[in-house]
Amino acid sequence: MFFWREQRDGIEVAITDRWGGSSAPPLEEFNLGGHVGDDPGTVQANRGALAQALGVSPDRLLFMNQCHGSSVQVIEGPWTSGVPECDALVTMAADVALGVLVADCVPVLLSDRVAGVIGAVHVGRQGLICGVIDATVDTFAGLGADAIGAVVGPSICGRCYEVPEAMRDEAAAVAPPSADWSWTGTPAIDVAAGVVHQLRRRGVEVTRVPGCSREHPDLYSYRQAQDTGRFAAVIRRYAAADPVGGVGATRAVGDVRAVGAVRVSEAR
Repeated sequence: MFFWREQRDGIEVAITDRWGGSSAPPLEEFNLGGHVGDDPGTVQANRGALAQALGVSPDRLLFMNQCHGSSVQVIEGPWTSGVPECDALVTMAADVALGVLVADCVPVLLSDRVAGVIGAVHVGRQGLICGVIDATVDTFAGLGADAIGAVVGPSICGRCYEVPEAMRDEAAAVAPPSADWSWTGTPAIDVAAGVVHQLRRRGVEVTRVPGCSREHPDLYSYRQAQDTGRFAAVIRRYAAADPVGGVGATRAVGDVRAVGAVRVSEAR
């Protein structure tokens, strides 16, 4: 179920893998995406299992309808109407888990532990260019956050994300470190490198969870196989009185498959 998971100072962050669920091939096993041709009941069962593992009720595990833009939604609790179309969810509510679904795009989990603000951001090539990171950091600042940390999850690496040269140049114009070359020497984009650059430029402390979604067998990748599922990156803030996740607690949780995360200490 978990590729990487950590609790620290009242915040839990987790990234799922593709194992331990009920989805049939080619989406086996722990697909969380509701738009990839999986049985809806199976997806709900997988999401329910994730909610249970995170210690929240299923209605408090919230995903968005991602649209490759820069729209940010600030929410106060479970959906009372339709699921919003956006690429970032932000909340100050405790015991609500915010999730982003990916299969090559970059999942970003943001938090300010003192201000009590958390967020989940979906960043693809278009989101990198149109500024969803800046829009989300601005939203955090508007809620009083000024010491933001970010976990940047696994995504397709630059070596595996071949694109036309003009497309690479468009991304490099807004985030120069995103310009890359593929394994075969053709133009490519490292979206995660561009995301880290944008975050560090805004003073955000970054931790990266390594792993290329196309190369790693425990992750879903659209470029590897278009008939594929989605894995999730999820963040929640515990209530202050919670004895498991309260302030001062730091621990890795459960059976995780990823190697250790890496703190990014310099702007790129």
